[in-house]
Parts: sequence; structure tokens; C-alpha cells
Amino acid sequence: MDPRVLVGLAPADDAAIVRLTEDLCLVFTTDFFTPLVDDPRTFGRIAAANALSDVYAMGGTPLVALNIVAFPTKTLGTALLGEILLGGLDAAREAGISIAGGHSVEDQEPKYGLAVVGTVRPSEVWRKGGAHPGDALVLTKALGTGVLATALKRERITEGSAEMQAAIASMVRLNADAMVTAKALGLAVHAATDVTGYGLVGHLGELLRASEGVQATVSTGALPVLPGALELAREGVLAGGTRANRAYAEPWLTVGPGTDEGLAWLAVDAQTSGGLLLALPPEEAQTLADALVAKGHPAAVVGVITPGEPRVTLTP
Repeated sequence: MDPRVLVGLAPADDAAIVRLTEDLCLVFTTDFFTPLVDDPRTFGRIAAANALSDVYAMGGTPLVALNIVAFPTKTLGTALLGEILLGGLDAAREAGISIAGGHSVEDQEPKYGLAVVGTVRPSEVWRKGGAHPGDALVLTKALGTGVLATALKRERITEGSAEMQAAIASMVRLNADAMVTAKALGLAVHAATDVTGYGLVGHLGELLRASEGVQATVSTGALPVLPGALELAREGVLAGGTRANRAYAEPWLTVGPGTDEGLAWLAVDAQTSGGLLLALPPEEAQTLADALVAKGHPAAVVGVITPGEPRVTLTP
């Protein structure tokens, strides 16, 4: 009911936006989860990068963060927790911000993340809604972290394997460069979100429903994929969340003839600290993808927005 809240739950977006002045807004978000790798410092860095991502998905710049900690200190002590916090600090330093405090509780299962505050100009806020017919979709990170994390849990791969190290490198990479590059090029980003637990299809579905009168077609052959993920997906190495994502999307998801089933699963794979998904005019989409590839990002134009009811079609 506070008119200063420009973005909240009506509709929901990746973070809340509160107007401070005519020219300045604050971005608020929080995220935390349980470990998906054994190395505590790596886990902390992934969790922090994932939390920071929502600020970038709104077009914002992080300002400061607070730690969120649940940890069984009575059984695991505090040394491991210290390593997790150092991992979070690594990500915060890369983002150019301080972690100014936080809160911890005793819990049987470790959990870590951040509450993050950022800033953005009102005219530069990115929203999930606003995709236009004719827009192209750019994805800035490769898919497959859910499949690879599941393979790690099932001991199909090791944490030191090339496949898992590639997944870790992707998860700890901030989405800052993708956001800054799009803004520096002056591109017209009509809609934006980041790809996390609901997978590419799930988050794209949110983007479509927040927009007006649009649907999307995704070319699965254009999807950037982490090494080893496609083969594992074809073998059915899938997280429970990934299977739930596909079941949830079934009423508004079409898997077109000839689509590789492994790629279809990767399109719904539950991601951790995934990339940004941006809708913008097709020529600008290619400009952004090319600029990010030149900087070492596995970015690609992966689909198109067309008029219609909010549904996603996967094609070969």
C-alpha cells in the first residue's frame, strides 16, 4: 500500500524496488540455500553470487549485503562456517560491496545466502513484464548446473572433474558484466529475469505472463550447455526439482517434433546462479550476444517472442 514501493508482489518480480527520490530507487532481495558442493568456500561464493543476481536482473547495482546463516555449530563447529563466509566475501568483493553484518541461527542443516540492497534509476529498472512481439531472447550463461550437481550427488562425477569445475565457474560468475554491457551499449531491454530454480522455461513463463499477449519459441539447438550436461540429461540424471519444473510447465509447454529430449530437459533444468534472460529487439539481441561472447561469456540468442497466449514452444 506504500506508493513508494514501485515493484513488489503485484506482480512479483526478481526483487523489490522502492523509490527514494525522483532519481533514485533501492533494490531489495534475499536468497539462501543448502550446500550443493562439498568445498565450503565455493559453496559460500555460489550462494552469494546467486543472491546478488536478482539485483542485476532488475538492472540495479549492488550497494551492501548482510549474511543469512543457519548452521549446526554444535556438531560441525565454526571453522567450516568461517570458510563459507569467506566465500560470500569473495563474491561481495568482486561485486564491489561490503558485507556489513547479518544474522545466524543454529540449525541441523547448513544454509547460507545474502540479503542485498542495490540502487537503480527509476528510468533504468528492468522488469519481467514488457516483452514485445518480435523481440529476441538472449541467455547469458550455459545451462546444466542442476544436472551436474545431481550427477555429483549420485557420484557420477567428482567435484574436481572438468565438468563440475566448469559448472562451478559458471555459478560463481556474477551477472554484473552482462547487465553493465547491455546498459553501456544503450540497448532497449524490454523484459529481464535471471534463470534459477524454475529453469529457463519456468522463468520464461513468468516473463510471458507478466507481459501482454505474447508467447515464446526457444531454439534448443541454440542453447548454451555446460560440458557433459547434455549426455547426463539424456541418461536421465535429473534433479527432482527439474522433473517438477517440467510437470508444472506441461499445460503451457510444447516440445516440438524433432527436439532432442536431453535439450528439452535442460530447458527445464533447475539452475543455481544461472544467467540473465533478456528480451530486446532482434538486432540489439545479437549485438549483446556478440559483445558478451567477445568477453568470454557463453551468451546466445536462443528464441523469439511472438503474439499469442503465454506459452513456450521448444523447437530443434
